[in-house]
Amino acid sequence: MQDFREKKRRGERITALTAYDYPTARLLDESGIDLILVGDSLGMVVLGYEDTTQVTLPEMVHHTRAVARGVKRALLVGDLPIHTYNDPAQAVSSARALVEAGAHAVKLEGGASHVAQIEAIISAGIPVMGHIGMLPQSVREEGGYKVKGRTQAEAEALLRDARAIEKAGVFAVVLEIVSPEAAREITGALEIPTIGIGSGSHCDGQILVTHDLIGLFPWFTPKFVSPEARVADEIRKAVQVFIGRTKSGGA
Repeated sequence: MQDFREKKRRGERITALTAYDYPTARLLDESGIDLILVGDSLGMVVLGYEDTTQVTLPEMVHHTRAVARGVKRALLVGDLPIHTYNDPAQAVSSARALVEAGAHAVKLEGGASHVAQIEAIISAGIPVMGHIGMLPQSVREEGGYKVKGRTQAEAEALLRDARAIEKAGVFAVVLEIVSPEAAREITGALEIPTIGIGSGSHCDGQILVTHDLIGLFPWFTPKFVSPEARVADEIRKAVQVFIGRTKSGGA
């Protein structure tokens, strides 16, 4: 995990993407990505749930195990799903399940309110990546995906959260949908790297859901994403060619 601090000191940007299966993980790993996250975003882009709040620990373990088979060099992080780290003991148990499935580290959502869980997991010998800003597991309480840190009070609260989890020992922190100015301030205040998603260009690195990056989930694309490919269109074309060839008597 120290390498990530060194990357920040050198000004070397960190690259991160999600994977939920073996072939995607292997492709990302072979392409040179720094960090692969088995995100609970799999709830929407793989399992068809409305949001991440229905994802279970067994589902995360299953997909982490598949991804781990394809990773040789990248850092593999597994997401702790909702209600699996309500207290320190539960957090450690859940984190161990992901590590046993092949994760090198785990990620959990929350700032100062989750310091006890973070410290417990790290004390158990498992590295932790933090996650503040927009918290997808709280989307129902929040009433949607909203930019965080727009007001001074919100920005100050985010900075307090970031400092609290840094002190607790996280090796990096995801800033999700945080105002660019607040993200810049947090990034400058921490010794650990910030990895942004929809939070502007001032973070120490960037992470995206791979399905968004390559256009594999065409029914919804976040406003901050510019797909680099249109894989869904290519799949549709291939299927239509197959249907046409088969119906015309071809093999």
